[in-house]
Amino acid sequence: MKQIEELLASLDLDNMIVREDIPKIDLYMDQVTQLFEATYRSGKRNEQEKILTKTMINNYAKDDLLFPIKNKKYTKEHIMFIQFIYQLKGTLSINDTRTVLKRLNDLVEEETVDLDEVYDQYVALMNKQVEDFTDALTPLYDEADQATAIVDHQDSDYIRQLFLIFALVHHSNMYRKLAERLTDQLIGTEEKSDREKN
Repeated sequence: MKQIEELLASLDLDNMIVREDIPKIDLYMDQVTQLFEATYRSGKRNEQEKILTKTMINNYAKDDLLFPIKNKKYTKEHIMFIQFIYQLKGTLSINDTRTVLKRLNDLVEEETVDLDEVYDQYVALMNKQVEDFTDALTPLYDEADQATAIVDHQDSDYIRQLFLIFALVHHSNMYRKLAERLTDQLIGTEEKSDREKN
C-alpha cells in the first residue's frame, strides 16, 4: 500500500487552476499554455506529454467548445472553459465534451449564469473527488490483496499489481460509461428544446 500512496502523491491530483490563479488581465495563447503547464507539470507521466498546446486551443475554438475569442486574447472565462475541457477530454470525446459544455457556453454568452460561482463549485467538487478517490484506495488494495492470496502465485507482487490495474481500469470504464449516458441525456434535452422552439 505504501507504494500506491507514493504513486498517488506523485500524481498531484489536487493541483488545479483555481480562480485566484487566473490573471485579472486577458492572456495571449502562449500565456494560457504556460499557466496550464505550470499547474499540471508535476503530474505528467513523462516529459514528452503535452498538457495544452496552441493547436489544442485552436481546435477547441474551431470545434465551438469556446465562445468567440476577441483580439487573440483569452479572458478569465475562456481559461475556466479550457480547464473544463482539459478535465473532460481525458474521458469524453470532443463531440461529447462539446455537448456537455454547449448550454454553459450559451448561458455565459447570454450573461445569465455566474461563471465564477460555477467554477468555484467545480473546483470544490473536484477537490472532494480527490479525497474520495484517496479514501477508496485502501479497500481496493485490500480486495486486490485478497484476490492475490487466492491465486497464490510465487510472483505475488506482479499479480497484486495486475489486479489493482484491472480494478482501477474497471472503475474508470464504469464512470466513463455513466458519464457518456448522462451526456446522451443532454443531447436528448437539447433536441427536445430545439423542437419546442420551432
